[in-house]
Amino acid sequence: METTNIGKKMSKSVNVEVSLAEVGGNQTRLIKKFIKKVKKERIIEDYLERSRYVKPSAKRRRKKILRKETARKLEKKRREKQKIKY
Repeated sequence: METTNIGKKMSKSVNVEVSLAEVGGNQTRLIKKFIKKVKKERIIEDYLERSRYVKPSAKRRRKKILRKETARKLEKKRREKQKIKY
């Protein structure tokens, strides 16, 4: 389901739900599972990112840093897989 706001980008509605039957009636597991699903869907992070205006240059800078970090992590995994050390 798509919602529209005037002057803003379209955002997708996200519904996260967990039933007691899903966790066998255990309320603590229910809460843990709900929190895990919220984190996986990045609901809180998206809200915090959109709660303030971020300049386009800051967005580009952040994306560039994330790309470098991701590339470094992937390279590290590749080296570990191939047993290359240096």
